[in-house]
Amino acid sequence: MGTVIEDAARASAWIATALSSSGYIADFTPASLWQIDRFFDEQAQGGMARPGGLLSQDLGSRLFAVGAYIGEVIRRERGGEWVADDNSPQAEINIAVRLPDGTTCWPVQRAMKRFKNGPEDGIAAYGVMMRLEVGPQPIHVERRLWWRFW
Repeated sequence: MGTVIEDAARASAWIATALSSSGYIADFTPASLWQIDRFFDEQAQGGMARPGGLLSQDLGSRLFAVGAYIGEVIRRERGGEWVADDNSPQAEINIAVRLPDGTTCWPVQRAMKRFKNGPEDGIAAYGVMMRLEVGPQPIHVERRLWWRFW
């Protein structure tokens, strides 16, 4: 078992692959934070995972991974470094990104809040607060098979 920072690096790469294979754009760009909001909208409601959905199993580790992805987007765009206290029993929750200007953010905590509270704790809005250019919210069109007429 590595450090929490090493775990976050692995988890962010893993969740980016998992999200991409599930139809979300997870390319570590600021605009991809809209996809994280869509992921939460589709996979959770009212602080509960959708039954059979992508958060219905291993919720804690998946929220950590999503938070690590959010933090990695911020870190890559703004610079800075991950900071964590491996001796803390809450290390995975309190892992943070410290930016060059001294700003510190806690992306795993934000992922947990987004899961619990819904859109009011939006991830793209969090990116804007961290001074990322997330762009406009994309319009998502459900793909339907053309032969379905109901």
